Amino acid sequence: MAVLSRRVRPDEWQPIGVQELEANALLVVRSHDNRSVIAGPGAGKTELLAQRAAYLLQTGAAPAPRRILAISFKRDAAVNLASRVRKRSHPDHAGRFDSLTFDAFAKGLLDRFGQTLPNRWRPRADYEILLTNDAMFRGFLQQQIGTPPESVGSYADIQAISIKTFERRHLVGSRLPRDGWDNPTPAQWAADRFWQSSLHEGQKSSLSFPMIGRLVELLVRLNPLVVKALKLTYSHLFMDEFQDTTQVQYDLAHTIFHQSDTIVTAVGDNKQQIMRWAMAMDDPFAVFDADFGATSTPLFHNYRSSPALVAIQHVLAQALDRRAVRPISKASGTISGDSCAIRDFTSPQSEAASLAGFVAAEMKTQGIGPRDIVLLVRQKAADYAAVLEPAFREAGLALRNEAGATGAVMLQELLAEEISTLLVCMLRLAMTDRAGKHWSECLEALQSLWGIGIEDVADQTRLARELDNFALALRRAHPAPVIGAAASHALVAEVLDFVGRERLTTAHPPYAQGDWFKKVSEAAGLHLAACCDGAVNWGAALDSYEGLHAIPLMTIHKSKGLEYHSVIFVGLDDGAWWSFDNDKIEATAGFFVAFTRAKQRVVFTYCATRGGRARIAALYQLLASAGVPTIAAV
Repeated sequence: MAVLSRRVRPDEWQPIGVQELEANALLVVRSHDNRSVIAGPGAGKTELLAQRAAYLLQTGAAPAPRRILAISFKRDAAVNLASRVRKRSHPDHAGRFDSLTFDAFAKGLLDRFGQTLPNRWRPRADYEILLTNDAMFRGFLQQQIGTPPESVGSYADIQAISIKTFERRHLVGSRLPRDGWDNPTPAQWAADRFWQSSLHEGQKSSLSFPMIGRLVELLVRLNPLVVKALKLTYSHLFMDEFQDTTQVQYDLAHTIFHQSDTIVTAVGDNKQQIMRWAMAMDDPFAVFDADFGATSTPLFHNYRSSPALVAIQHVLAQALDRRAVRPISKASGTISGDSCAIRDFTSPQSEAASLAGFVAAEMKTQGIGPRDIVLLVRQKAADYAAVLEPAFREAGLALRNEAGATGAVMLQELLAEEISTLLVCMLRLAMTDRAGKHWSECLEALQSLWGIGIEDVADQTRLARELDNFALALRRAHPAPVIGAAASHALVAEVLDFVGRERLTTAHPPYAQGDWFKKVSEAAGLHLAACCDGAVNWGAALDSYEGLHAIPLMTIHKSKGLEYHSVIFVGLDDGAWWSFDNDKIEATAGFFVAFTRAKQRVVFTYCATRGGRARIAALYQLLASAGVPTIAAV
């Protein structure tokens, strides 16, 4: 079905860009009530939301000028969903689809309306983003806070507050009272002291994103006109990766959209809840269904993994939810040999050499590229990379630690940043002979940033002319990859000046506060300089920047939402899983997430020199019960 600008009758609408949607998915796409969608890995959760957006926009179920708001947990998920909607909808329709993270949504509201908060909760307009950790709270509770008033308690009461749970339970654990706490407990008094210190006692206010969420919930609770405006703006709300929703985020959505005509669709998989350490709710789906009167709709298909892998996944899923129904694999098996195996090695060096050989053979026999395989670790990716990279290099393969830092930014995060994607797009346009695809992508991005609508023909013509002139000038000034960090930083600055720094900070709120814009642009310059070093031409340099010819190494948490032909999990041992006993459910969910990234093959490796396997015996028992063999390395 072609992407149309005209309205389509609901009974004539068909899914766009996919061969099929399972029956329940189509029910959700066409639904006119609140829905919670429980969907396992590979079920097409993001695709379902993209199709639902296309249906609502094209049939008029989301009538203009009202919009659709999609909120995701991670930025790359928000970007991915927006991209899919643009591909499946006419620009006139896609322009009414807002895809944001929870943090960006809340921050945008605070930046617009924060000065309406009561004095005790009002941050300075130039507030900074605060990154909290246990060390910060330990220093505050044990050294900075002092003794509370006698009416509150004693110093010993303050010292009895758990540092591990102070933020989750007390600082942002519940909605903020307008006038502060009456007769506070020691923990409430301590939380209030942290709030007031962060808001009022430094040169600038300092707020974490959970704190911003709490302030915005109070803001909208006290400002019914803001709530009314949001309800009128958005006819539909999508909440993606809903299993990772925190109480802060849920309370904000509830305060705004509960008992309104905004139709809410929450999508996720409770078996993939791996963010409980980051304050995710225990069972957000049950709370949502009760509060919003939502209809729970499960999805049963798995479009990613082969039947053999789906059978093993089901064993793992039942360890997390005994009620889990076995999915139906819609993918074909394409490999010979074991679809999953545990490989035992005598040393990390022999492990690295064997894996390099295995990956080289897999790429050759399966006809796949380096980005079709991933190496996953639970933590400390740099330690594994130090041993693996030389072995892969010797086998003629490039391995890239995407969990490593470039400047102050993790590489995987840098590649998803708007500054970075725009930089690559502009350089591809300028330095590529046949750059039609890149020209369209750059033009679309700049139209959005510069606020140029589809109907603004004169402005579009002007923008296209300016873009062409800039690309030609860029190519003349930099015919070959730049040499050195100084030249690289200057090139990044040149691109950002053309794009418009103010436009970027307006469109992407995190860039407007603190020094995040500076950190990302500096990291982009450093990474570009490293990739230009030794590159024969701009194509090679930009391929290196994006890692197109390198096998990625990353942590489990950063693999969420991605998929690969083959997944190699390095280090299934007690050393990597040292905290398994602290939260077996979340650890098992992380294990499940790692496994379910694979389409065709999963390999686990074990090396006794890194640790035993007694602590994680439960994981080995699950694999054994699923028939996964253990193979001793030769």
